[in-house]
Formats: sequence, C-alpha cells, structure tokens
Amino acid sequence: MGIPAKLIEFLNQNKVRYEILHHPEAFTAQELAAIEHVKGKQHAKVVMVKGKDTQMMAVLPADHRVDLEKFDKLTGHTTMLANETDFKALFPDCAVGTMPPFGNLYGLETYVDQSLTDNDMIVFEAGTHSDAVKMRYGDFARIANPKVADFAVKSR
Repeated sequence: MGIPAKLIEFLNQNKVRYEILHHPEAFTAQELAAIEHVKGKQHAKVVMVKGKDTQMMAVLPADHRVDLEKFDKLTGHTTMLANETDFKALFPDCAVGTMPPFGNLYGLETYVDQSLTDNDMIVFEAGTHSDAVKMRYGDFARIANPKVADFAVKSR
C-alpha cells in the first residue's frame, strides 16, 4: 500500500508545497518524530475519538495525549478513544493507524489542538508506516479547515 492518491491530488489541487519523507517503518508518532529528526511538538499525530453516533479526528503533537474531559466539553457530549476496529474501514487506502490529518478527505470533523498551531512546519504520516509529509502548518490549516481548540495535554 502506498501513499493515498487522493492525498497527493488534494495537496496538488490546493497548490500546497510539501515534501514526501521516506523513512524506515515506524509505528508510533514519537518513533516517527525521532526518525525524521523533528521535535515531538512538530509531528502531527491523528487520534480517532468517537461519540455516541459519530467519529472525529483529533490532531495533536506526538508528545501530547487527548484529554477526554476537555474533548467532551468541546463537543458537548461524552467521547472516548476509538479503537482500530472502530475506524479501520473509514480509511481503506491507509495502513491502520497511518491516516493523514485531513478528516475532510474522509468525511470526518477534524479538531486540531491549539499547541500544534505554534509550529511553522509539521510532519505527519501519509497513509503508510514508511512515508510522511512535511508542510507548512498554515497551508495545512487552510486546506484542512479544522476546528482549533485546547484539548490535549503533554505526555509524561
């Protein structure tokens, strides 16, 4: 499985400058950040959150975790972390757990933690365990059109 064609088409159609980074297989956001020589705060990881009747994409720095109490207040209902079986079918063109942070490509609401907006550049997984994309945060925000809020806390 390669980088999803719709991701590349989406970036190109929106005239975004980006760099594809190939790397040894990595299975956690922190591993990827280390391999790509970027700080954890610059690696945008995707965490899937589910509510009663919906799934949402939370995008946050690799060195943070979702605070579900904050997320509940943000969405106005009780949420929980989704497991792979909950969301695998939503991303048929991605290896499990490597979906890019563009919920709009998959019909999902996207939430970005405020702390990620401090970065000039971000890196994120690109549908495989060995490919990532590096791009300007401002370009990401423009084309992803996420809801920005404070819902993550630094991991220990």
